[in-house]
Amino acid sequence: MTEPAISLRGVSKRYGTQLALEPTSIDIEEGEFFCLLGPSGCGKTTTLNLIGGFVAPTEGEIWIRGERVDRLPPHRRSVNTVFQSYALFPHMTVGDNVGFGLKMARIPRTESRTRIDEALALVGLEKLADRLPSQLSGGQQQRVAVARALVNRPAVLLLDEPLGALDLKLRKRLQIELAQIHREIGTTFVYVTHDQEEAMSMATRIAVLNDGRIQQIGTPEQIYRRPNSRFVADFIGESNFVDIDLTRSTNGRVYLADGTSVPCATPPPADGRARATLMVRPESIHLSASGDAPAETLRGRIVQTSFLGSLTRVAVACDAVPMPMVAVLSGRDHLAASDLVPDMEIALWWQPGDAVLLDETEPEKGEPT
Repeated sequence: MTEPAISLRGVSKRYGTQLALEPTSIDIEEGEFFCLLGPSGCGKTTTLNLIGGFVAPTEGEIWIRGERVDRLPPHRRSVNTVFQSYALFPHMTVGDNVGFGLKMARIPRTESRTRIDEALALVGLEKLADRLPSQLSGGQQQRVAVARALVNRPAVLLLDEPLGALDLKLRKRLQIELAQIHREIGTTFVYVTHDQEEAMSMATRIAVLNDGRIQQIGTPEQIYRRPNSRFVADFIGESNFVDIDLTRSTNGRVYLADGTSVPCATPPPADGRARATLMVRPESIHLSASGDAPAETLRGRIVQTSFLGSLTRVAVACDAVPMPMVAVLSGRDHLAASDLVPDMEIALWWQPGDAVLLDETEPEKGEPT
């Protein structure tokens, strides 16, 4: 059996009385693009710094390619890091910046030149080797930082929100480029971000963190379609949440507090609890203003429509649900955006397999989330 590229075994980090990371165990496989995702202060950067050796764990062990490294300094671990600030030397050319680590490692000049050229070609900057960082755009500087990290051929590349300082259009383009570089070189990437769209677009697996604890690990599709908690469902994309009365629910259908039944393929939990939360994504909701809706549907009144180019976002107030339900219609939906007007009476429903039953309900005011 192949050793994981990275293995955290019961790793925790405490700063004084503050627990920044609860005891955590993760295996990250060779060649993965693994993303640590979560809000500010959730523990994702702490986890990255533990892997890189910039902070020491309070408890637990860290292994890289079968070698225990939690007692080793950063320069003795087979990892390199790309920071948001890039940290390029302003007085050095692009080529010298990329080759700095090779110079420190006393790599022969001929081999060093070849590896610098290969790294710059990989990020598309081979013609800019003689320029200074101040002569480059933000996106080009970011690529230099990636080339400098890759030129040492690390087992693991750590990326700490490297695109955070860039504008939206450039960030989206570099997301594609980073994913392509990852595919070409096959190095294990561990990427930190608070941007769920960024994580979904690049990662092979995502770990969602909150309050120093991993909430869920899975592929982007698993995290999106089958979240295991209300926090994950709410943090990844947009969701509709409906409180469910479990005392009346059966397989295939669940009941709202007012007795309205809605479809759900997830069996109710068998632990005797009385309430849970149903989650359904906006794009899974169907709308109909005519009589062709299924017999058992939610009915409501349109309160807002928003045209978003290829999509139309529709908010519907339903008597059975305290918050408006949101549906997203694509251009392929039979109901045209021009047909949807405020105050229109409308029916909405979804397929049973598109609803997820979560064990938890919405926290009461004052209750920790």
